Amino acid sequence: MSLDRATVRRIASLARIRVEDREEEPLCQELNGILGWIEQLNEVNIAGVPPLTGSGGLAMALRADLVTDGGYPEMVLANAPERVGDFYVVPKVVE
Repeated sequence: MSLDRATVRRIASLARIRVEDREEEPLCQELNGILGWIEQLNEVNIAGVPPLTGSGGLAMALRADLVTDGGYPEMVLANAPERVGDFYVVPKVVE
């Protein structure tokens, strides 16, 4: 399928796009190039390939939800202003 300048003017009119006379020929060539790519895609054999409509049917890979202390308390508490054993010491806020 090949588009001519009259068809490009009609498409521009339907799309409510103002196209100057000098822009018609380059636009015609671009649209014909796009239609050429579509014709190439139509030649691809897609028999037996199910359509992909989204990722709704796929399950997310989840890691085990395990509670750990991180395994390195000395690094975690290295910047603590005050500590007792493996715990932070904080000022009392409730009387």
